[in-house]
Amino acid sequence: MFSRISWCLGATVLTLIPLAHAQSDSTADERAVERITIQGTFRSMAINEAPTSVSALNAEQLEQRAALHLEDALNALPNVNFSAGSSRARFIQIRGIGERSQFVDPINPSVGLLIDGIQYSGLGQAAQLFDISQVEVYRGPQSGRFGADGLAGMLVLESTRPSSEGSGVWQLGAGNYGLRQGGLAVGGGLGALGSARFSVFQNRDDGFTENTFLGRDDTQQRSERMARLNVFSDIGQNWQLRTTLHAYRQDNGYDAFSLDNTRQTLSDQPGEDDLSLRAARLAASYSGWQGSELQLASSWLSADSTYSFDEDWSFEGIAPGWEYVSFDQYLRERSDRTFEARWLSTVPSQWFGVPTDWLVGFYHYARDEQLQRGSFASDYDNRHNAIYGELELQLDRHWQFTLGGRVEHYRNPYSDNNTVQARPSDTMWGGRASLSYLADNGALWYATLARGYKTGGVNGEAIGRAIDKQLPDVTDFLQTRTTFAPELLSSIEVGYKWANAEQTQQLTVAAFAQYRDDVQLKGWINEQQTFVGYIENAASGRVNGLELEWRQQLNQQWLWFASLGLLDSEMQGYITQDGMDMSGRELAHAPSYTLNTGLQWQVSEALLFSIQADGKDRFYYSDSHNSQSQAITLLHASLAWQLADWQIDLWARNLTDRDYGVRGFFFGNDPRIEYASRTYEQFGEPRRFGVTFRHQF
Repeated sequence: MFSRISWCLGATVLTLIPLAHAQSDSTADERAVERITIQGTFRSMAINEAPTSVSALNAEQLEQRAALHLEDALNALPNVNFSAGSSRARFIQIRGIGERSQFVDPINPSVGLLIDGIQYSGLGQAAQLFDISQVEVYRGPQSGRFGADGLAGMLVLESTRPSSEGSGVWQLGAGNYGLRQGGLAVGGGLGALGSARFSVFQNRDDGFTENTFLGRDDTQQRSERMARLNVFSDIGQNWQLRTTLHAYRQDNGYDAFSLDNTRQTLSDQPGEDDLSLRAARLAASYSGWQGSELQLASSWLSADSTYSFDEDWSFEGIAPGWEYVSFDQYLRERSDRTFEARWLSTVPSQWFGVPTDWLVGFYHYARDEQLQRGSFASDYDNRHNAIYGELELQLDRHWQFTLGGRVEHYRNPYSDNNTVQARPSDTMWGGRASLSYLADNGALWYATLARGYKTGGVNGEAIGRAIDKQLPDVTDFLQTRTTFAPELLSSIEVGYKWANAEQTQQLTVAAFAQYRDDVQLKGWINEQQTFVGYIENAASGRVNGLELEWRQQLNQQWLWFASLGLLDSEMQGYITQDGMDMSGRELAHAPSYTLNTGLQWQVSEALLFSIQADGKDRFYYSDSHNSQSQAITLLHASLAWQLADWQIDLWARNLTDRDYGVRGFFFGNDPRIEYASRTYEQFGEPRRFGVTFRHQF
């Protein structure tokens, strides 16, 4: 029912294009919607001039959702989903494409994450939003810009930039489930050193589960701390330097799954979800040449994590004669290093008889990852080298053609103590070609053809685990799947972007068709209470859909906003280990619609009320079974009171206290019913409410 309503809503909102033009002259005296500039493209630009589907959430929008972490904001974005299976959502899906978990074997995420220019892909738990000025979400293949981590899209987070004069904010908050938070951000001029901004934040809560066996309500507790420093310096006459330092510490519990599919667990050995991370980046630019600029950047990241859980989800004695006892723990050390050099024009040159902006670049990425899981140990070295370039041809004052490409070579040697060794390597290419038309009224029409890619890899641990557990049938099945091939994604997208002259109305629409080749899908084998995950290449897959975003300042008091994502996905040529043919089925974590709509009411000069709703269709939890989530509608509200330099926010999320799944499995794990297979779900957060105090200085 709701799916049909969403499609009708999509058709209805499309009629806003001519309506918006007709109304533009009557709203000149109304309060304007903020102009948005995005930073994740090669050159910063207005969001309405980017020939790609991209959304941006600014600090005010994040505050209205009381978003402390990226997972609190993702439901507001069209065709974006996420998965848990941990204390925080680490993995994101865009247009139905993206990983949902990482247990043992190394992965290459389909959706990447950059924070202040540092590569955080696969480390989404570190995406704390305090003092983040903007979250940018790029949908569709982005490999031409970001490489192998941009197959399906990219998320770019930028810290608040310092002003020349001293300023800052401190924040304190409290809420239900034991929420306590505090943060401080301060910045300004440093004389000869330039300007800087430093932020520090801590968040704690008790989590949302009650362990009835242990008599505790904090086995899923969260304790998270982060610090960021950005320094912007002028070095001599023509050199500029940005220095970035990050530190993050997460000491979280993990006790999310219940044999009874409730928020009451029975685990006698609750797990952990811990992360200790440090990162740094130096980015320098030289502008001493006439008409061009040199940009150099190097970054380093070190992350140590512990991920553990009570695998039987129960206690000894729950079902004598049937039960098994198992505790699983993953200790991972990761070290990343990047270097990038880019030369780009600052003044258009005459190429092909038309003004042309150009750039060329080189990128190197190295990641070393070591894993210890009980007696199992593995080493994985990831090496990438790429060259890329882009041309922007201004054909006339209306038409622009953009052509960009990237060639990337990788080699990923892998070894473990089960004598599994492999050295996957390949050369891949991607990029985009865009033709756009900028009308006199500021409306942008565009068509973009893009190609993305991600690396192949190894199923090393799956084979070793099957050998250890003496499962010959499973071993034979996996021996032919030691490695898997790279995946390719081709996309065609057409879009329309418009804002009236007063910026009181904004509309973006994008329709797309994507084709996947050698689709990397996650499969699971459950034999004798031994769980083995592996990745396999299916023949192909397709994804078609629509994305729409609308904002309108109705009058000086009321602002209406809405977004809609529609998705139709299908995989072909995928047969599970137990012989189930999944061809023709939708992709996992690919809901057919996502919806967000809300109103802002400026009650008075000092009082702002916001209410919004998120909607999402049901979706499959996995590619290897047919269990599904339920369709959901979540309601959120906030009331902000501004008094001079003080702001007090009263906020609530999931006002109706709806239970909804954010991760699901289908297997037998309950000895009380003799391990009959059923669906098990991890639930998202329940009703949350609290108060936040902010002081600007």
